[in-house]
Amino acid sequence: MTTAALAPSENTIQWCRKLIRHQSVSMTPNLALIDEVKAFLDGLGYDTLVVRDPTDTKANLYATIGPNVAGGVILSGHSDVVPTEGQNWASDPYEIDIRNEKLYGRGSCDMKGFLACLLAKAETFKNANLRVPIHLAFTYDEEVGCLGVPSLVEAINNLPHKPAMCIVGEPTEMKVITQHKGKFSARAHFTGRSGHSSLPREGVNAVEFAAELVVFLRKLGRECRENGPHDDEFEPNHTTFHTGVIKGGTQLNIIPQNCFVDFEFRNLPNDDREALKAKIYDYIENTLEPEMREIYDDVGIEVEVVSDMPGLATGDDEEVTKLVMALTGANTTGKVSFGTEAGAFSALGDIPTVVCGPGSIEQAHKPDEFIELDQLGRCEVFLDKLLAVLVK
Repeated sequence: MTTAALAPSENTIQWCRKLIRHQSVSMTPNLALIDEVKAFLDGLGYDTLVVRDPTDTKANLYATIGPNVAGGVILSGHSDVVPTEGQNWASDPYEIDIRNEKLYGRGSCDMKGFLACLLAKAETFKNANLRVPIHLAFTYDEEVGCLGVPSLVEAINNLPHKPAMCIVGEPTEMKVITQHKGKFSARAHFTGRSGHSSLPREGVNAVEFAAELVVFLRKLGRECRENGPHDDEFEPNHTTFHTGVIKGGTQLNIIPQNCFVDFEFRNLPNDDREALKAKIYDYIENTLEPEMREIYDDVGIEVEVVSDMPGLATGDDEEVTKLVMALTGANTTGKVSFGTEAGAFSALGDIPTVVCGPGSIEQAHKPDEFIELDQLGRCEVFLDKLLAVLVK
C-alpha cells in the first residue's frame, strides 16, 4: 500500500530558499544566516543566546520559547554545508529548484530542510500554551568535525534550567536513530632533519616515520575488523581507521624534514575510544619518537586533535526514544555509521538524544543534492504532533 505524499507548507519552502541562499560552507562565516534567524526569532519573542567561536566569525544560536522551567525539548541542526566546488550541478546550488516533487539546493537535505521546518513552525510554537519550553539550536562547523556544538552544549550546561531531551534532525527519512559511531580525527606533524639523500644517517626522514604511523593505523583497523567488537546493525560492523592525507618532502634528493598525516577512527559506541587513542599515542611516544631521536633531540611528532566526538548510544527505554517512536509510528529504532552532534548533547550535556529528520543521507554532499517534498511535509506533521504533547 502506497502512502499518500504530504506537501510542505509554503512557509517551509520560503525558509528553504532563505537558508540555502546563505553560502554557509563549513569553515567560513555563518553570521549572516545566524543574524537573520536570530532577528526573526527575536521578533517572535524567543529568548536567544548566541555562542560565538574564538574568531568571532561563526556562531551557534540557541532560542527558547515557553515557560522558564526545566525540561522541554531541544530541536537541533547545523547551519553549515559542504562545498560545491568541482561538482556538476544542473541548477544553481544556492537557489532552490523544485522539480519532480523534489527540492534541490546545497543543504536542502543536510540539513537546511529540517531548519526550514523549525522556522516555519516557530510562530506556531510561540502561540501555543506550552507547559515546557521548546529550544531551537543552530550550530556551526558540524561537517568538519562537530566543532561548534561543544561550546553550545557548555553554554546550555551553564543555564539555570536543563532541557529534558534533544532531537537532532539529521536526514534519517524520519526514522528514529538511537546509536551512531563516534569519531576521533587528528593531524600528526613529523619534524625530522633534512640533508642530502645520499647520506640518510645524517638526517631524520619525516616521511618514512610518517609512513610507519600510517601502517600502524592500518594494522589497528585490521585488528578491529577481525577481532571486533562487532555490531551487525552498523555498516561496516566494526570500528574503522582511516588515513586521508599525507604531505611531506620537497624533492627526491633531500631528506624530508616535515610530513603531515591526517587520520581518523570511527568507533562503535560500545568500543573504548580512550583505549584506542591510548594505543596511538603510546606508539608515537614510545616507539616512533625514540627511534627518531637516536641521534638528534630536536626532532619529534606533534599531534593536533581536530575533532573528538563521542558516539551515541541512547536506550530504547529512554523517554525521548519512546516519545519520538510514538510520534513517528516507528516500531523499531536504528543505528547509523555516520556521526552527528547527537553524541555531544548526550555525552557532554547528559541530555538523552535521538536523531530523526527529513531526507536521506544518500543525497547529502552530492551534486544536485535534494530533499523530497514529502519528507518536508512529514517533518511538519511530526513537529505538529510533538507540539501537541508539549502543551497544557
